[in-house]
Amino acid sequence: MQVRVFGTGCPNCRRLEAAARDALEALGMPYELTKVEALADITRAGVLRTPALEVDGHLVLQGRVPGVTEMKHLFAKAAETAHTP
Repeated sequence: MQVRVFGTGCPNCRRLEAAARDALEALGMPYELTKVEALADITRAGVLRTPALEVDGHLVLQGRVPGVTEMKHLFAKAAETAHTP
């Protein structure tokens, strides 16, 4: 699973990154997490509000930091979608 966290380094951006890592580790999913902090790259990805989260090329969250439970649900749903023909 390819995960990108978008944000310029604010506290909420760091919280989103930590929550994403915690959720992915709890689910035992293999993943690659990348932080995107350059404003030009954030804009190019179509992000309107940070922090934002992209999973396998799809923006799934913008402008807030959910708890680990909600993050687990987002990742599980993304994994299901990726394996559904």
